[in-house]
Amino acid sequence: MNNLQSQLEHRTIRQFKQEPIPETLFDQLMAVARQTATSNGMQQYSIIRVTDPELKQSIAEICHQKYVARAPELLIFIADQHRNAQIAKEKAGSVFYASDMDRFFQGVTDACLAAQNVVNAAERIGLGAMFLGSILNDAEKLCELLKLPPLTFPVVGLGLGYPNQSPQLKPRMANTLKIFENSYQSFDSYLTEIADYDEEMQTYYDLRNANKRVDSFSDQVVAKLQAVIDKRQDIMAIAKKQGFTD
Repeated sequence: MNNLQSQLEHRTIRQFKQEPIPETLFDQLMAVARQTATSNGMQQYSIIRVTDPELKQSIAEICHQKYVARAPELLIFIADQHRNAQIAKEKAGSVFYASDMDRFFQGVTDACLAAQNVVNAAERIGLGAMFLGSILNDAEKLCELLKLPPLTFPVVGLGLGYPNQSPQLKPRMANTLKIFENSYQSFDSYLTEIADYDEEMQTYYDLRNANKRVDSFSDQVVAKLQAVIDKRQDIMAIAKKQGFTD
């Protein structure tokens, strides 16, 4: 399968065969991460490979997703300004701006780019992957579990392994609602624009609840905007606790 086709057929895999990824393949995936484009070439991210079963279980509890603990490989991508701040200190340079929001978002971007690059490579060689934004359900506890130093922050988790399920391809809304030329376009009635997509989504089965069709996309939007995880409301406060500033 060529790289473009594997990306067009991307599916989130949550159930994996209990078969380890060979270390040589894992090293190749990390080499791909290493070559990822980064903001200003500063490589402001790190990856924590979670191999301790108890630590995996604790992270699964944060995620409220039992299958996280069963992923053969669990990676946590970190925004990391700590390393470059230490380098600057050793060179007697200023670290005044190392904690600002510009550097914070550069680190977040670098971490996301590296994670997506790893997924692209993994799928190309027959592995499955699941992104885990749910690691931020309790970012403060995760920082403690991973012993994250100041000027670091968890961004996204990634589970990898050989797929043990074959989910449907999840429908996406039309690009006409997301891709614009020269300026942003708003629509008079988004419900009219997504009517076909709403209907399509209602025929999709998510394997997390295999016998039940999902709600329409518009109903999902309403439900998600009403669903609040209290500790996720404190993410910026936790980032500040990790040393980042406005």
